[in-house]
Amino acid sequence: MKSYKKELWFNTPNRVDLINITPQVDEALKESKIKEGLCLVNAMHITASVFINDDESGLHEDYKKWLEEKVPYGPACYKHNTYEDNADAHIKRQLMGREVVVAVTDGKLDFGPWEQIFYGEFDGRRKKRVMIKIIGE
Repeated sequence: MKSYKKELWFNTPNRVDLINITPQVDEALKESKIKEGLCLVNAMHITASVFINDDESGLHEDYKKWLEEKVPYGPACYKHNTYEDNADAHIKRQLMGREVVVAVTDGKLDFGPWEQIFYGEFDGRRKKRVMIKIIGE
């Protein structure tokens, strides 16, 4: 069995961003030369997320609106915010998820219809990392 690791780095200009990282994951899979296996993609920071869904701008706006309604940003809203102002970002990450695993079949990510991989940033404007780990043959 082979293993391949690649890191992606993000420093978004906005506090909240949803970025399609499928092309970068596809590129890592090609670099790995793995044809059958699994691809793990995970956010390596507690205020960021990796998730799978449709790449449709209206849906992304709906996500942002829903998250803000359920877990609003506000320095006075949370106990964690006694020394930071990002408690909402921690909770948003928990709702959206830490990682995804995608099957690799015949050298390609084995997605369902419309599926894409996204990086969700909930406390941006600083450098953060996503790890891609591919294992297989």
